[in-house]
Amino acid sequence: MDIGTVTAITRETLYTILITAAPLLLTSLIVGLVVSIFQTVTSIQEQTLTFVPKVISIFLGIMLLGHWMLNNMVNLMTSLWSDFSVYIK
Repeated sequence: MDIGTVTAITRETLYTILITAAPLLLTSLIVGLVVSIFQTVTSIQEQTLTFVPKVISIFLGIMLLGHWMLNNMVNLMTSLWSDFSVYIK
């Protein structure tokens, strides 16, 4: 296995990680921003007010996008394991 193969595997893996995690991270970012603006406007400084909506939005995101996320990860692992004999040479 040469440097080009390792680089290609690393690139594909990092791309899959970014694409798979991005929807949940963006959801958490947007919900956190909305809650922070709400806290600033109302002068409420309760720490649990930011935590609970983020957790709920992440759970909803996993419920809606979990199948797609799992398919991305399974496709990556399938491609890695199907080429395993090439990698060990």
